[in-house]
Amino acid sequence: MPAKTALVTGASSGIGEATALKLHALGYTVYGAARRIDRLRELADRGIRPLAMDVTDDASMQAGIDTILSETGRIDVLVNNAGYGSYGALEDVPLGEARYQFEVNVFGAVRLAQLVLPHMRARRSGTVVNVTSIGGKIYTPLGGWYHGTKFALEALSDCLRLEAKPFGIDVVVIEPGGIATEWGAIAADKLEKSSTDGGYAEQAIAVASSLRSEANARRNSPPSVIADTIGKAVTARRPKTRYATGFGARPLIALRGILPDRAFDTVISRAVGLPR
Repeated sequence: MPAKTALVTGASSGIGEATALKLHALGYTVYGAARRIDRLRELADRGIRPLAMDVTDDASMQAGIDTILSETGRIDVLVNNAGYGSYGALEDVPLGEARYQFEVNVFGAVRLAQLVLPHMRARRSGTVVNVTSIGGKIYTPLGGWYHGTKFALEALSDCLRLEAKPFGIDVVVIEPGGIATEWGAIAADKLEKSSTDGGYAEQAIAVASSLRSEANARRNSPPSVIADTIGKAVTARRPKTRYATGFGARPLIALRGILPDRAFDTVISRAVGLPR
């Protein structure tokens, strides 16, 4: 039997890198995609096939899918992991940046699903894994655009799961909690750029400090926790629809379901150190 083929986006670091290595260890032929192929050299040395892909460029995505199909003839697993956090007050973040956040975190994932689904339907099997976040279930101040993308991807995944089920295709949502990656520093940089000079400066300074907190970083789970979960999901005969894992994921989601909105507002505000 030929090896199954997996495509992992955002594979140059963090969760994507760990996932590519995990699926390779499970016997998949793995394509690791990133905008900068030079950042995939270490993965290539370990047997991952590097693929230049920009998830905001349709031609780039189509070319990547065409390459995989021409080389292996199949795509069994799509892991939509590419994404970033664009933090800043809703009033401050330029709409161009907000649109780009949606292009990367939502439309890129959906477009790749559109491109692989015909091939999965023809084989009547396949798995689409969308990496969302606990940020698709809870909210934090100054993270509105980011949370909007993750809430959207959660809903789109639910709809796709129902649509794809008759064709033997599974759709799985992965909801990471705190993970030790570059994500927090990037979100803090975006936040400081957009909101530290205006009316939201006090909040922005507090949230940026929380995003960069060494104490939080020490508590965060390694990316391998998410990679192991994805490996479990794609090899399961009947995977769960959702996997919440990583530091704080399950407790925070449970708390959101229990507390009234204003009580949860207070919990989150204190957690990120907002001034009272």
